[in-house]
Amino acid sequence: MWAQRFAGNILRSRIVASGVSMFARTQASGHSTTKHTSALLKSAGVPSSRQIQIRGLHNLQPRRRKYKKAQKGRVPVRTGGSTKGNYMAFGDYGLRVKLGLRLSAKTITAIHATLKRKLKAIKDLKVWLRVFPDIPVTTKGTEVRMGKGKGAFDYWACRVPKDKIIFEIKGPGLNTELAKDAIRQAGFKLGVPTEFVIKSEATQQPKKNEMPPTTIPFQHAK
Repeated sequence: MWAQRFAGNILRSRIVASGVSMFARTQASGHSTTKHTSALLKSAGVPSSRQIQIRGLHNLQPRRRKYKKAQKGRVPVRTGGSTKGNYMAFGDYGLRVKLGLRLSAKTITAIHATLKRKLKAIKDLKVWLRVFPDIPVTTKGTEVRMGKGKGAFDYWACRVPKDKIIFEIKGPGLNTELAKDAIRQAGFKLGVPTEFVIKSEATQQPKKNEMPPTTIPFQHAK
């Protein structure tokens, strides 16, 4: 039934161009109504329900995990020279953290709300999130004895290394002063030193043949 309701107006608008009959029956009698409607959607060029799902910033969590709980881990320290996520990729202005931290989904939502509120006057504003909370964090109550297994799930978080850009913004009419003030207000939510990044040749991702080596070449001792 959900597939029939989903087909609705979207399928009717494309049915003429595709040449598919809305009331055509399946050739095989064993096919169910859901499979038949899915075939009609596919032939009409309508994306499936999984493809058109849009996840909002109010519900940041992975769709599926193999294990319900995970070890605490540590914030990665890039000793090998990796620069992944340190360059601007989408927007004109970015928010970079100067210290590694574990960022919760609640904090990410608060930062996004601050950016949208400060830049409400900018029409067609685009905000890119460069990190995603996919690690489950568990907690135990205070004054609880040791043992009895791992604690209950509390919130989702992600480990952000040093110098990584976590937010990028872009919009028509967005000047540097307004973007800098919005990034500064959003940086207060993090609790670590932050940096305002402007898109330029120095902050853009370099080409593959121009990138420095990620590891120091080994030299034999003389």
